[in-house]
Amino acid sequence: MVNAWYMDGSSDDQRFLHQKNPNEDVSLDTLKSFGVEYFFFDVEGHEENPEYEKLRKDRGYSYQDVIAVSPATLPNYEQKIKSFFEEHLHVDEEIRYCMDGSGYFDVRDPQDRWIRIELVKGDMIVLPAGIYHRFTLDTKNYIKAKRLFVGEPIWTPHNRPCDKMPARQQYVKNFITCQS
Repeated sequence: MVNAWYMDGSSDDQRFLHQKNPNEDVSLDTLKSFGVEYFFFDVEGHEENPEYEKLRKDRGYSYQDVIAVSPATLPNYEQKIKSFFEEHLHVDEEIRYCMDGSGYFDVRDPQDRWIRIELVKGDMIVLPAGIYHRFTLDTKNYIKAKRLFVGEPIWTPHNRPCDKMPARQQYVKNFITCQS
C-alpha cells in the first residue's frame, strides 16, 4: 500500500523523510482526487502478470526501459539528483515502476502543499500530465525503476512556473478547479 504524507518545511537533505511532527498521512483516495494513481505488482514475473499487461495495453504504454540511479551508475550523481529535485511538470503522464531500491516523488496538492510519496520495490506511480512534482532518492541512494511511455519517450521537464502551458491548464481544469 502506498505510503504518503504532507512534508515538513525543513531545508535538511532532500533525501530525508521530511515528515511533520506529528505526521500527517495522505490516503490513496486523496492522491487519486488530484490525479495521482498507484499500483502494486510483484516484481518477480510482473511481465506475465495479466493485470500489469492489461494496464499497459489499456493505457497504451508501448515503450519501456529500465534506469538505475545510484552514485555507482549515474555520472555526476549529486548534481543529477539535485536536478531531479527541481519542481517541474511534463506534458505527458510520468509512469515509474520501482523494481528495486527506493525513492520519493513529491507532488503538489490542490492547495499547493507538498506531499511526499514513498516508492519501494513493486510500487508503480502514475503522475498526470501537468502536475507539479519532483523526485529524489532516499538515504539509501539507490533505485532501479522501469519507465513506461505512450509512444516514443519524452523526458522533457518544464520547470515551474509554467502555468500557461496547455498541459498545466488542462490539469488545473481537471483536478484543481473542480475541488475549489
